[in-house]
Amino acid sequence: MTLDPVSLRPIEKHHAAPAIRIYGGHLYYFDSLDSRAAFDRDPERYVTNAPGRTLTVGVMGAASGQFSPEVTELARETGRAIARKRFGLITGACPGLPWEACKGFKEVGGFSVGISPALSEEEHLHRFHSPNDLYDMIIFTGSGLMGREVINIRSSDFVIILGGHSGTLGEFSIAYDEGKLIGVVEGSGGITTILDKIVEAVAKPTGSTILRDSSPEALLDRMIDHYTTTHFRKPSVFIG
Repeated sequence: MTLDPVSLRPIEKHHAAPAIRIYGGHLYYFDSLDSRAAFDRDPERYVTNAPGRTLTVGVMGAASGQFSPEVTELARETGRAIARKRFGLITGACPGLPWEACKGFKEVGGFSVGISPALSEEEHLHRFHSPNDLYDMIIFTGSGLMGREVINIRSSDFVIILGGHSGTLGEFSIAYDEGKLIGVVEGSGGITTILDKIVEAVAKPTGSTILRDSSPEALLDRMIDHYTTTHFRKPSVFIG
Protein backbone atom coordinates (compact mmCIF):
# COMPACT_ATOMS: atom_id res chain seq x y z
CA MET A 1 0.00 0.00 0.00
CA THR A 2 1.13 3.53 -0.80
CA LEU A 3 0.16 6.36 1.53
CA ASP A 4 0.01 10.10 0.90
CA PRO A 5 2.76 11.31 3.29
CA VAL A 6 0.71 14.38 4.26
CA SER A 7 -2.87 13.12 4.63
CA LEU A 8 -1.83 9.50 5.30
CA ARG A 9 -4.69 8.35 3.11
CA PRO A 10 -4.03 5.37 0.80
CA ILE A 11 -3.35 5.88 -2.89
CA GLU A 12 -5.42 3.19 -4.60
CA LYS A 13 -3.90 3.54 -8.08
CA HIS A 14 -0.61 5.30 -8.67
CA HIS A 15 -1.48 6.45 -12.17
CA ALA A 16 -4.67 8.09 -10.87
CA ALA A 17 -2.94 10.13 -8.16
CA PRO A 18 -3.50 13.88 -8.60
CA ALA A 19 0.24 14.55 -8.15
CA ILE A 20 3.60 13.03 -7.32
CA ARG A 21 6.99 14.30 -6.23
CA ILE A 22 10.51 12.95 -6.39
CA TYR A 23 12.42 14.02 -3.30
CA GLY A 24 15.73 12.70 -2.03
CA GLY A 25 15.66 10.02 -4.71
CA HIS A 26 12.28 8.69 -3.55
CA LEU A 27 8.78 8.71 -5.06
CA TYR A 28 5.88 10.22 -3.15
CA TYR A 29 2.23 10.13 -4.25
CA PHE A 30 -0.49 12.57 -3.16
CA ASP A 31 -4.26 12.33 -3.01
CA SER A 32 -4.69 16.07 -3.61
CA LEU A 33 -2.83 19.09 -4.90
CA ASP A 34 -3.14 20.61 -1.43
CA SER A 35 -1.19 17.68 0.03
CA ARG A 36 1.54 18.16 -2.54
CA ALA A 37 1.71 21.88 -1.77
CA ALA A 38 2.09 21.17 1.94
CA PHE A 39 4.81 18.65 1.18
CA ASP A 40 6.66 21.13 -1.03
CA ARG A 41 6.70 23.71 1.76
CA ASP A 42 8.38 21.36 4.26
CA PRO A 43 9.23 17.92 2.83
CA GLU A 44 11.40 16.88 5.77
CA ARG A 45 8.36 17.13 8.00
CA TYR A 46 6.53 14.46 6.02
CA VAL A 47 9.03 12.04 4.50
CA THR A 48 9.09 9.77 7.55
CA ASN A 49 5.29 9.50 7.64
CA ALA A 50 5.16 7.31 4.54
CA PRO A 51 8.68 6.58 3.25
CA GLY A 52 8.72 6.63 -0.53
CA ARG A 53 10.18 3.95 -2.76
CA THR A 54 13.61 4.63 -4.24
CA LEU A 55 13.32 5.53 -7.90
CA THR A 56 15.40 3.17 -10.05
CA VAL A 57 17.35 4.03 -13.19
CA GLY A 58 18.41 1.21 -15.48
CA VAL A 59 21.50 1.84 -17.56
CA MET A 60 21.66 -0.33 -20.66
CA GLY A 61 24.61 -0.25 -23.01
CA ALA A 62 27.41 -2.03 -24.81
CA ALA A 63 29.09 -4.74 -22.72
CA SER A 64 31.96 -5.26 -25.16
CA GLY A 65 34.12 -3.37 -27.63
CA GLN A 66 36.61 -0.56 -27.53
CA PHE A 67 35.37 2.73 -26.11
CA SER A 68 36.93 6.12 -26.60
CA PRO A 69 37.91 8.10 -23.50
CA GLU A 70 35.03 10.48 -24.29
CA VAL A 71 32.41 7.70 -24.33
CA THR A 72 33.87 6.11 -21.20
CA GLU A 73 33.61 9.45 -19.42
CA LEU A 74 30.01 9.87 -20.64
CA ALA A 75 29.16 6.52 -19.06
CA ARG A 76 30.85 7.40 -15.78
CA GLU A 77 29.19 10.81 -15.67
CA THR A 78 25.84 9.10 -16.26
CA GLY A 79 26.46 7.03 -13.13
CA ARG A 80 27.56 10.08 -11.13
CA ALA A 81 24.46 12.01 -12.20
CA ILE A 82 22.19 9.16 -11.09
CA ALA A 83 23.95 8.98 -7.72
CA ARG A 84 23.73 12.75 -7.20
CA LYS A 85 19.96 12.43 -7.58
CA ARG A 86 20.08 9.66 -4.93
CA PHE A 87 18.38 7.20 -7.25
CA GLY A 88 19.06 3.48 -7.30
CA LEU A 89 21.10 2.07 -10.20
CA ILE A 90 20.23 -1.10 -12.09
CA THR A 91 22.46 -2.70 -14.73
CA GLY A 92 22.86 -6.14 -16.24
CA ALA A 93 25.88 -6.73 -13.98
CA CYS A 94 27.96 -6.81 -17.14
CA PRO A 95 31.27 -5.27 -18.23
CA GLY A 96 31.54 -2.39 -20.69
CA LEU A 97 29.59 0.85 -20.51
CA PRO A 98 27.12 -0.25 -17.80
CA TRP A 99 30.09 -1.16 -15.58
CA GLU A 100 31.67 2.24 -16.29
CA ALA A 101 28.38 3.89 -15.28
CA CYS A 102 28.42 1.86 -12.08
CA LYS A 103 31.99 2.98 -11.44
CA GLY A 104 30.94 6.63 -11.69
CA PHE A 105 27.90 5.90 -9.54
CA LYS A 106 30.06 4.49 -6.75
CA GLU A 107 32.39 7.50 -6.87
CA VAL A 108 29.47 9.52 -5.53
CA GLY A 109 27.79 6.73 -3.55
CA GLY A 110 24.50 4.88 -3.71
CA PHE A 111 22.81 1.49 -3.90
CA SER A 112 23.47 -0.48 -7.07
CA VAL A 113 21.82 -3.69 -8.25
CA GLY A 114 23.14 -6.03 -10.92
CA ILE A 115 20.73 -8.34 -12.73
CA SER A 116 22.84 -11.32 -13.77
CA PRO A 117 22.02 -13.82 -16.51
CA ALA A 118 23.74 -16.50 -14.41
CA LEU A 119 22.27 -18.89 -11.87
CA SER A 120 25.18 -18.44 -9.45
CA GLU A 121 28.15 -16.21 -8.77
CA GLU A 122 30.47 -18.90 -10.11
CA GLU A 123 28.62 -18.98 -13.43
CA HIS A 124 28.43 -15.19 -13.46
CA LEU A 125 32.22 -14.94 -13.19
CA HIS A 126 33.39 -17.85 -15.28
CA ARG A 127 30.72 -18.51 -17.90
CA PHE A 128 29.55 -14.98 -18.55
CA HIS A 129 32.89 -13.36 -17.63
CA SER A 130 31.10 -10.58 -15.79
CA PRO A 131 32.27 -8.46 -12.86
CA ASN A 132 31.02 -8.87 -9.31
CA ASP A 133 32.45 -5.65 -7.90
CA LEU A 134 30.69 -2.29 -7.58
CA TYR A 135 27.31 -3.92 -6.88
CA ASP A 136 25.58 -3.83 -3.51
CA MET A 137 23.39 -6.69 -4.66
CA ILE A 138 23.48 -9.13 -7.58
CA ILE A 139 20.31 -11.01 -8.48
CA PHE A 140 21.17 -14.31 -10.15
CA THR A 141 18.25 -14.94 -12.49
CA GLY A 142 19.49 -18.05 -14.29
CA SER A 143 17.56 -16.65 -17.25
CA GLY A 144 20.43 -16.17 -19.69
CA LEU A 145 21.38 -12.98 -21.45
CA MET A 146 18.06 -12.39 -23.19
CA GLY A 147 15.86 -13.57 -20.35
CA ARG A 148 17.34 -11.17 -17.84
CA GLU A 149 16.68 -8.21 -20.17
CA VAL A 150 12.99 -8.29 -19.26
CA ILE A 151 13.83 -8.14 -15.55
CA ASN A 152 16.27 -5.26 -16.16
CA ILE A 153 13.63 -3.18 -17.87
CA ARG A 154 10.65 -3.97 -15.65
CA SER A 155 12.70 -3.18 -12.54
CA SER A 156 13.65 0.28 -13.86
CA ASP A 157 11.50 3.40 -13.56
CA PHE A 158 13.75 5.21 -16.06
CA VAL A 159 15.78 3.46 -18.77
CA ILE A 160 18.94 5.12 -20.09
CA ILE A 161 20.64 3.90 -23.26
CA LEU A 162 24.42 4.26 -23.61
CA GLY A 163 25.83 3.16 -26.94
CA GLY A 164 24.94 -0.48 -27.37
CA HIS A 165 24.85 -3.46 -29.70
CA SER A 166 22.18 -6.11 -30.31
CA GLY A 167 21.65 -6.84 -26.60
CA THR A 168 20.99 -3.19 -25.85
CA LEU A 169 18.67 -3.06 -28.84
CA GLY A 170 16.68 -5.88 -27.25
CA GLU A 171 16.46 -3.94 -23.99
CA PHE A 172 15.41 -0.80 -25.82
CA SER A 173 12.72 -2.78 -27.68
CA ILE A 174 11.27 -4.14 -24.43
CA ALA A 175 11.34 -0.69 -22.83
CA TYR A 176 9.69 0.93 -25.83
CA ASP A 177 7.05 -1.78 -26.22
CA GLU A 178 6.15 -1.57 -22.53
CA GLY A 179 5.75 2.19 -22.50
CA LYS A 180 8.81 3.11 -20.46
CA LEU A 181 10.38 6.55 -20.19
CA ILE A 182 13.66 6.23 -22.09
CA GLY A 183 16.66 8.54 -22.07
CA VAL A 184 19.32 8.38 -24.77
CA VAL A 185 22.80 9.73 -24.08
CA GLU A 186 23.80 11.44 -27.29
CA GLY A 187 27.40 11.03 -28.36
CA SER A 188 27.68 7.53 -26.88
CA GLY A 189 27.55 5.84 -30.30
CA GLY A 190 26.24 2.35 -31.04
CA ILE A 191 22.51 1.93 -31.52
CA THR A 192 21.80 5.42 -30.17
CA THR A 193 22.44 6.74 -33.68
CA ILE A 194 19.63 4.68 -35.26
CA LEU A 195 16.91 4.55 -32.62
CA ASP A 196 14.81 7.30 -34.21
CA LYS A 197 14.73 5.37 -37.50
CA ILE A 198 13.74 2.18 -35.70
CA VAL A 199 10.87 3.89 -33.89
CA GLU A 200 9.72 5.47 -37.14
CA ALA A 201 9.78 2.09 -38.89
CA VAL A 202 7.95 0.35 -36.05
CA ALA A 203 5.16 2.95 -36.19
CA LYS A 204 3.56 1.66 -32.99
CA PRO A 205 2.42 4.08 -30.30
CA THR A 206 3.11 2.45 -26.93
CA GLY A 207 3.03 5.34 -24.47
CA SER A 208 6.82 5.34 -24.35
CA THR A 209 8.63 8.66 -24.46
CA ILE A 210 12.22 9.01 -25.67
CA LEU A 211 14.30 11.97 -24.54
CA ARG A 212 17.79 12.79 -25.79
CA ASP A 213 20.64 14.85 -24.41
CA SER A 214 24.43 14.86 -24.55
CA SER A 215 24.57 15.85 -20.87
CA PRO A 216 23.59 13.02 -18.49
CA GLU A 217 22.67 15.55 -15.79
CA ALA A 218 20.42 17.51 -18.12
CA LEU A 219 18.91 14.28 -19.46
CA LEU A 220 17.98 13.15 -15.96
CA ASP A 221 16.48 16.54 -15.13
CA ARG A 222 14.29 16.33 -18.22
CA MET A 223 13.27 12.75 -17.40
CA ILE A 224 12.32 13.74 -13.85
CA ASP A 225 10.22 16.65 -15.12
CA HIS A 226 8.45 14.50 -17.71
CA TYR A 227 7.87 11.64 -15.29
CA THR A 228 6.39 13.78 -12.53
CA THR A 229 4.13 15.81 -14.81
CA THR A 230 3.01 13.25 -17.37
CA HIS A 231 4.60 9.85 -17.59
CA PHE A 232 3.79 8.50 -14.14
CA ARG A 233 0.22 8.12 -15.36
CA LYS A 234 1.27 5.55 -17.96
CA PRO A 235 4.49 3.82 -16.90
CA SER A 236 3.54 0.42 -18.30
CA VAL A 237 1.21 -1.19 -20.80
CA PHE A 238 0.02 -3.44 -17.98
CA ILE A 239 -1.75 -0.67 -16.07
CA GLY A 240 -5.49 -1.00 -16.26
